[in-house]
Formats: sequence, C-alpha cells, structure tokens
Amino acid sequence: GESNESDGAFNLSNFWDTLNQAVKTVSQEATKLSLAFSKPPLPSQQDVEKLADSFLKSVLTLSTVYYWLPKSQGVSLRRQVRDATVEVLEGVAQLAEVILSSPLQSLTQEQLTSTGGVWSACDQFAQLPQDNKAAVLVVLSAQIGVVKDAIEEIEQKDYCTPTQALSEADDPFSDVLDDDQEGGEPRGNQDTYWSEMDRRVIGPCQGLMKASAACLRKLTSAIKAHGDVTTPQNLAQLDDLADITKEISPGVDDLALCLYPPMDYSGVETNVSKLAALLKKVLEIIR
Repeated sequence: GESNESDGAFNLSNFWDTLNQAVKTVSQEATKLSLAFSKPPLPSQQDVEKLADSFLKSVLTLSTVYYWLPKSQGVSLRRQVRDATVEVLEGVAQLAEVILSSPLQSLTQEQLTSTGGVWSACDQFAQLPQDNKAAVLVVLSAQIGVVKDAIEEIEQKDYCTPTQALSEADDPFSDVLDDDQEGGEPRGNQDTYWSEMDRRVIGPCQGLMKASAACLRKLTSAIKAHGDVTTPQNLAQLDDLADITKEISPGVDDLALCLYPPMDYSGVETNVSKLAALLKKVLEIIR
C-alpha cells in the first residue's frame, strides 16, 4: 500500500513510540479475546461485541500507524516494518479463526499456539531496525550468512575423497546396480565426486565466492562507519545497495549448485559471469 508521503515534519522517534504502543495493544487484546473463549460459559453477546470491537480497533490502529511511515524514510526500513505488521495481522486472523472453529470446552492446544503466535509476532517489533541504515545492515547480515553456508558446503565436499563422497548406505541406486552387475566391477560412484579437471575449475570459483563474502563484509563495515540517513539521496543509495546485495546470495547459490558433480561447465561459466557482474555493480554504487 501507499505510505503517507507528507513527511515534512515526520518524526521517526514519535512514529516508533506510537507503533510500539499499537503493537502492545494488539497483544493485550488478543490475550483478552483468547481468555474470554478459554472455558465455559460463553461471554454474553454484549461482551462479545465489546471484545470484537476493541480487538478490531487495535488491529486497524496498528495498520494505520504502519502507513504513517513514508517511503522517504527508506524502502528497506518500510519493508521490514511492513513484513512485521503483516505477520501480526496473519496471527490475529488465525487466532480468530481458531476461536470460531473450536468447541468451547477448554483451552485447546491450537488456541494456545495461535495466541502465542500473536505474542511472538508482536514481540518481534522490539528487534526491528530503527532507521534505514540499520534496516540495510539487517539485509546484509542475512546475505553474509547464506553466502558463508554455500562456501562451507563446497569446502566440505572438496575434502571428500571419491570413496568418502557417497557411501553405499547413502546411494539410492546401490541395490539396483548391485543386482544388475552380478559380480562385475563396482560402479565407483563416478558421478558423486570431482575429477581432476573439475577441481581445477573449483578453485577459482571458490575464490569468487569468497570474494563475494568479503565484499559483503567490507560493505557492512563501510555502512556502519559512514552510512547516512539524513538526506534523500543517501537513503536511496542505501536502498540500492540493499537491493543489489539481495542478488548476491542467490548468485553464489546458483554457482555452487553447478559445481556439484557431475559438474555443469556451461552453468559454471554463466553463473561466474553473473556473479562477477553483480560484484562490479556493488563497487560502482559505493564509489
């Protein structure tokens, strides 16, 4: 949805105070509603209407406050606040559905889980980044984690010898092939480990993947030290960096998948070019 762009006098600190209070109210209203339907007797129709009205008001207030946050405060920040708000709303909808569909005998596990889901979603607001610089650092941190995992997977595979690469117990075709071979030579799992030619390709690819991780780490340090959220131009640059770095981890993943035996040489070449181009774009933005 569209944000409130008339932010000439927008106060980010006041926004957070109001948003956190709105989230707290939703959590409290969810608790009241859940308790009211946790055991017989049912609340009176008048009480139900009051509970429902109060609950609905809290949800609408949260949604309204979210829309106060203008995109000019940073798209990355707004996306993360939006996602957190949506998670609360989805939790609220699930809780209401569970209450409506559950027989009123005692507090069901499903109702407890749904209520806890709303609490958990509301609690996440305390960990949200408070400005666009912090929001972009959250994005970078997630990307670094994914890239690191991809590098470690390839390195672990690289240490395997042909006999370690896939044991007979792990090979889904071992029984079938054993029956067909009738005492012949063992298959040797040639498609489960790298040839010498493959290994000559892997080295430079690992280097590019590690360069991607190093680029993300240096970018993180640069933003921590020099990231500025005081001008629209700098806010937009931070968002550009967040968007381009979101493409790096999928690029590293795609390259890593092509390296697994049997190696896809064409895919390796394509993905190396794509990843190198992405890293050049990041360097161009931060110059």
